[in-house]
Amino acid sequence: MSLSDYPFAYSDAAHTSGYIWDRVRKILASTPECRVFDLGCGNGAFARHLTELGYQVDAVDPSQEGVARARKADQNDSLSIHSGSAYDDLAERFGTYPRVVSLEVVEHLFYPRKYARCVADLLEPGGTAIISSPYHGYWKNLALALSGHMDAHFTALWDHGHIKFWSVETLSQLFEEQGLVRLNFFRVGRIPLLAKSMILVFQKPEV
Repeated sequence: MSLSDYPFAYSDAAHTSGYIWDRVRKILASTPECRVFDLGCGNGAFARHLTELGYQVDAVDPSQEGVARARKADQNDSLSIHSGSAYDDLAERFGTYPRVVSLEVVEHLFYPRKYARCVADLLEPGGTAIISSPYHGYWKNLALALSGHMDAHFTALWDHGHIKFWSVETLSQLFEEQGLVRLNFFRVGRIPLLAKSMILVFQKPEV
């Protein structure tokens, strides 16, 4: 199977929207920039949400089914959504943006450095990237082990599931290798030490 085969059974928002979207909206609202690139948009639910809030969104996903469902759900024909992968030269194709959003994507990728390079290339100088991924830290991992939930958490039997398990430190290093600077991070869902996901904000330095 390839990334283009990643299945989507619905066009509604995933369960992660309940604890990720609110924080991402607040980060986006902190500046007046309205142009956003959504990298790995899946079925387009968040891109559609941002468009309804007045943002100008371009979005890509490698899943043919995801893109098809996003277009079908876009009843107002307002979404700019395309087939594309973080392994492609998306900056050459679409240009650069003041904001790049990529939610719950990096944990699925075999080549995370290509992904991080793509994010950096898509950013304008001074632009910011908002990246989310399931949270992993010592106390959470210990709690999973002691409670017997490690197998369920690591989703080994999930086709197209998570293949990378990031901490704040390793995800920060991934983007810092590309010259980005971490501005902030947030743990979301549950109490911080047992958070479901983390959201990291990076900035591309001004030239």
